[in-house]
Amino acid sequence: ELASQIFNQLKFSGTVSNCFDILKNAVDDKLLDLNPVIAEQLMLAFKAISSDKEEEWSQALTTCRRLLEGLADELYPASKEKFNGRAVGQGQYVNRLWAFMDGAIQSESNKDLAKAHIDFLGSWLDKVNKLTNKGVHAELDRIEAVKSVFHTYLVVADLLEYMSNTKTSVSKPDINKATLDELEALLNINRTIAKEIVKARVREGKLDLDILKSIKGIGAKTLSNIQEVFVL
Repeated sequence: ELASQIFNQLKFSGTVSNCFDILKNAVDDKLLDLNPVIAEQLMLAFKAISSDKEEEWSQALTTCRRLLEGLADELYPASKEKFNGRAVGQGQYVNRLWAFMDGAIQSESNKDLAKAHIDFLGSWLDKVNKLTNKGVHAELDRIEAVKSVFHTYLVVADLLEYMSNTKTSVSKPDINKATLDELEALLNINRTIAKEIVKARVREGKLDLDILKSIKGIGAKTLSNIQEVFVL
């Protein structure tokens, strides 16, 4: 009887809700510091699944996807170059988050787990959005929407944690602000090539991998060094 009383007290105490609030508030606060627009999207998704309107449940799924796309833009901007065999263009937001995790996490086991988490959520959102577009029953829509939003919070919490870890380490210099001396020393290139990099930067306004490839004297090894040493 005592055990039954304790169970009922815990069952209706809101413990689960309170625990999730701790995670939600922490994620919301960090996202606000990173990008207020993305933070607002996550808050709107959470609000949508609390609504009784069916169209808002579907909108929550779309919002989760857009949120992850925006987060990918912040953490690993799109590139024409592949990363470990994966395309990381504008549409490949899951791959870009995966690439961010690869660089941000030191432990191989944690890295594999985090990547699997990202892959799972991306596939999950794609699948649920397809089901929604086919007109699946509204009750399923809401359940899937709730799970998607909650799971998104968990993934975003992971991303923000590792983002914080990378910020505590020594930050890479920006190649678009590097001096001639920095280019020459950090890339182990001669003065002539360093000058060509600066000239291209002035001419184009901002450097990217395609522009750097076109500079005479820059080969595959130097390009690899640039990606390792500098922020593009």
